[in-house]
Order: sequence, then C-alpha cells, then structure tokens
Amino acid sequence: MRKLITLMITIFITSSALLAQSKEGKGDTTHQQEFYVCPHHPDVVSHVAGKCSKCGMQMSRSSKEQMKAEVVKSYICPVHMEVTSHDPKKCPKCGRKMNLSSKEQMKAEVTKAYTCPMHPEVALNKDGVCPKCGTALVEKKKQN
Repeated sequence: MRKLITLMITIFITSSALLAQSKEGKGDTTHQQEFYVCPHHPDVVSHVAGKCSKCGMQMSRSSKEQMKAEVVKSYICPVHMEVTSHDPKKCPKCGRKMNLSSKEQMKAEVTKAYTCPMHPEVALNKDGVCPKCGTALVEKKKQN
C-alpha cells in the first residue's frame, strides 16, 4: 500500500512539473510548423505547401497562419519585391538587406511619438514645438 501511495505521489509531482512548464511557455518552441489547407476541402491539412490530394488545387495557408503573418513584421527585398520574410535578414536572391514592407513602415509612422527635451511629460504624435517652452520636439525613442 505504501508503494502504491509513493508511486501515485511521484506521478502527480512529475505531471504537475510538466504541466507547469507547458503553461509557462517552456515547452519546445524551437520549431513551429505552418499549416496549409485546401480552399475547397478544409479537412485536407498539410504541413507543406502543395496540391490537394482530393482535387489537385494549390493548398494555401490556414486562416490562423494568415493572421499570424499579419501580426508579425514583414520584410521585403528592395530589388525582388516577391521575396518576403518575417526576419530582417538578407535576400536569398541578391544578398541585399531586407527592408520593412510598406505596411510596416505605415505602422511605424503612426506609432511615432515626439517629446520635448526640456519637458518629457509633453508627448505629441506629430512633429512641432513644445507648448510650454517653444523648443523643437524630438522623436521619442522606443524602449524594447
């Protein structure tokens, strides 16, 4: 009976530790796969882009993958506009540095904030002068 209780306690502690790790996000996040679905057969799912096994149509990213792509910053090659990436690395075709896409540049413009060097509490969303002292506002640095 003691062995059974000890075994049950050991299993409980081990499973609690594994559950706590997964809740904290400490699970294996090194490789995340994308999912592709057929536009006409949503039950046909694949981890690689290709053709549907039922109808032969090109598989596209699932709606979840499309939402993730919209949230994550996207970069584009200045020479090869068809080359996009979510990492600010170099273009695989020409080796040039990838730039933020036009959509990301617009987001950055909208989120800019300007502040007075003399009065840091003054923050405006456009360039101009401080209403308190008339000093030119400077762009506020984003904190990471």
